Amino acid sequence: MTTIRPADDWDADDGADTAVRALNAEQARALREQRPALSPWWVVAGQGGVAVMVALAAWGLTGRSNVAWSAAYGGLVVVIPAALFARGLMSRFSSANALTASLGFFVWDLVKISVSVAMLFLAPRLVAELDWLAMLIGLVVTLKVYWLALLVSPKRRIV
Repeated sequence: MTTIRPADDWDADDGADTAVRALNAEQARALREQRPALSPWWVVAGQGGVAVMVALAAWGLTGRSNVAWSAAYGGLVVVIPAALFARGLMSRFSSANALTASLGFFVWDLVKISVSVAMLFLAPRLVAELDWLAMLIGLVVTLKVYWLALLVSPKRRIV
């Protein structure tokens, strides 16, 4: 069995200062202003908009309302749990300290996954003449908004 060894320069310093230094309050404020955070509600709103566009595209391409409702439901399988997750993370309890923030993240992620799975199981009962392919396309395209949000995040300001 051959062993793969790391290159000799795998930890070579490229000349950048790698020392970690603490910021004072003014430096931290300036850094937050330079790199504003993206609100999770913008992501949820973007997902809702994409879900509507997918449903309209499905209706326009097929002319069948059940396909449009299936695609819309696929989008809702993403949007509703994401809204619950965002609401839970933005609550006062979830941001009290590092422990409750990390615990809140895992609890609300579990809620998000559970609601998504429950909605998928309920799909045949809630959507008349469910088209599974349209629903999955709506779900996948709406999920891709997370990646789009990373690309369109607020621009950094030069200070």
